[in-house]
Amino acid sequence: MTQDNNDDSWLVDDDPSDATAAPGNERKPWKVLIVDDEKDVHLATRLAIKDIRFKDRGLELLNAYSASEGYRCMQDNPDIALILLDVVMESDDAGLLLVERIRHELGNQTVRIVLRTGQPGHAPEQEVILDYDINDYKTKTELTVQKLFTTVIASLRAFENMLTIEKSRQGLAKILDGAGDLYHLYSLKEFASGVLKQISAILDVGMDGVLCVENGTEISGRPGLEVIAATGAYEDLSQHNDFTGMPELAEAITQAFRQRRNLYSHPYDMLYICSQNGREFVVHFSPPWPLDEVERSLLEVFCQRISSAYDNLYLYSQLRNAQQATVVALADLAEFRDSNTGEHVMRVQKLTDALAVELKTMNCYPDTLTREFMDMIGMASILHDVGKVGTPDNILFKPGKLDPEERIIMEQHATIGAHILQKASQLCEGVNYLTLGAEIAGGHHEHYDGNGYPLKRRGQDIPLSARIVAVVDVFDALLNKRPYKEAWNMNDTMSYIHGRSGTQFDPHIVEALQRIINEDRLPFPIEA
Repeated sequence: MTQDNNDDSWLVDDDPSDATAAPGNERKPWKVLIVDDEKDVHLATRLAIKDIRFKDRGLELLNAYSASEGYRCMQDNPDIALILLDVVMESDDAGLLLVERIRHELGNQTVRIVLRTGQPGHAPEQEVILDYDINDYKTKTELTVQKLFTTVIASLRAFENMLTIEKSRQGLAKILDGAGDLYHLYSLKEFASGVLKQISAILDVGMDGVLCVENGTEISGRPGLEVIAATGAYEDLSQHNDFTGMPELAEAITQAFRQRRNLYSHPYDMLYICSQNGREFVVHFSPPWPLDEVERSLLEVFCQRISSAYDNLYLYSQLRNAQQATVVALADLAEFRDSNTGEHVMRVQKLTDALAVELKTMNCYPDTLTREFMDMIGMASILHDVGKVGTPDNILFKPGKLDPEERIIMEQHATIGAHILQKASQLCEGVNYLTLGAEIAGGHHEHYDGNGYPLKRRGQDIPLSARIVAVVDVFDALLNKRPYKEAWNMNDTMSYIHGRSGTQFDPHIVEALQRIINEDRLPFPIEA
């Protein structure tokens, strides 16, 4: 049977444009499951419907000869569009029980189910239609070829509508979840990778994709098309940024930038994204089939969320830059009075970052070593001696040992630094560079056993940030020449630090430092 000689052929296509697929872009066929215990019924049904096409998609016919076999087939093929289901098989109500299991045990509400029975008395039509979630109820004698055609097309259309609603619901849920995740990313590369991941999730396919920015001529030294992230077959682009072997892709991306809009020309689908600050992106992705209207609409919505998420990332980075500028300015203020401080604080920053990473690798203090902490601890460490701006020159630059009165005045720099930074940090909500800087300035002279200053805190009552910098500050001070001492060698320095592990220093941090030294991973060179 073909549609050309069928009076119901007008049922097939709602939109002729949707029914035309480009060569090589054949969509998957509709799956139709025939469940019946009579082999002749299977053969007759297959002969009647095998040539039906709807929206330019043919049928894939699956067969089951019992309700239990039909259930297993539904488990293995949740995308079945239509079930032509016999009522009486291994029991008088086997088909009805299968309907219940499909709807409730498998939770499949989209598949369309048409009951067919040769014994209508066993399951009265009115009761069945009322009590079971089915789409039609037919006796086998009334299902002529013509009626079967009409039933199949109507059921596929209903399935497509149900699938559209469900796809929209799931897609919007993924957009809400995925866009929320994008708000927690802190770098452009992470953001770009997150966008590609979420597009793949929305379309529910593994995908080859690439996200690009276009650099103007005013940005010297950067390629015209710059790949920020790439997945799948395009992964090498993120390393080499070379479109030489992909001229069609480069042209399609450039065209999307030029036209400033989304372009859908499978296999070169492009999303154009423009943020409020004028930053433009193009995302290329390659699903295995041309996108339908629902998928395009979902991606349009996602583009809006991507734009907002990028604006959030941009504002976050600007805020971070402003905070870093403040930190550097305060550190420069201390350095202005002590020219020896500059290189010292840079070494402290690098080793503080390295120790934080090592402690995380050792699984020490996981509750404190959060991503936020790891991002800020190094920069905050350069403020550890900012309180020395209040130390008199005759004490700060004294070449010899300080007397007891001078020592008391020198020790005040910890309290002064903590006070300055705590006051400034109150202008910002939450943890920031100045918050950690205040912890470090006020706590890096505390001792693990409680014999330090200024508050004689002990153990983990001392903030982890301060305990890390306490080790780093002494390590660097011993290794390098100061106005009051010559530089020590590495063996003497580590012997001193190990001798005070558990009294002055946190033993875990001392262990982390030793691991870095043993593996030659210090982030700066050591002068011989």
